[in-house]
Amino acid sequence: MQPSNPETESGRTTRRRFHVGAIYALWGIITGALGVSALVYLFVPPSMRRSEDWVNAGDVSKLVPDAPVELFFRRTRVDGWRVLSEQTSAWVVKTQQGGVTAFGPQCTHLGCAYHWDAGNHEFICPCHSSVFSIDGDVRSGPAPRPLDRYEAKVENGKLMLGRLRVSEAKEA
Repeated sequence: MQPSNPETESGRTTRRRFHVGAIYALWGIITGALGVSALVYLFVPPSMRRSEDWVNAGDVSKLVPDAPVELFFRRTRVDGWRVLSEQTSAWVVKTQQGGVTAFGPQCTHLGCAYHWDAGNHEFICPCHSSVFSIDGDVRSGPAPRPLDRYEAKVENGKLMLGRLRVSEAKEA
């Protein structure tokens, strides 16, 4: 009579078969979890992730006409595959007619932060002395184009800012 081999007996679960099956099940779970994450990372573009198109920059009723104010606000943006929440600013000008213009915070020459000079009624960049009018147009200096502008709209008394639009150089 031949000795029985527990590995070859049909219908009977051995301890070894159970542990091998458990190991294969764990490998399957780990591979599935990593595989799904990798596929989402590779094939779902970052533009489909949540990104705010319009952000609340503040109350328009507090703005004084023809007196630019630097407003700070928080914006969520997608940078490659990362979603970042960052604080940024805009120079906001309210016109006599009640319209609102919002300028990007960087000079169009080399990206320095400019400021409003109330005495001369103009924006001045301290890095290379570019000067901009209250409308954002270049008055003097090395700046090649007017100040960049945010898309702006007023909803329920709140200033909503959209994307920053790069301005084009004006022909002389």
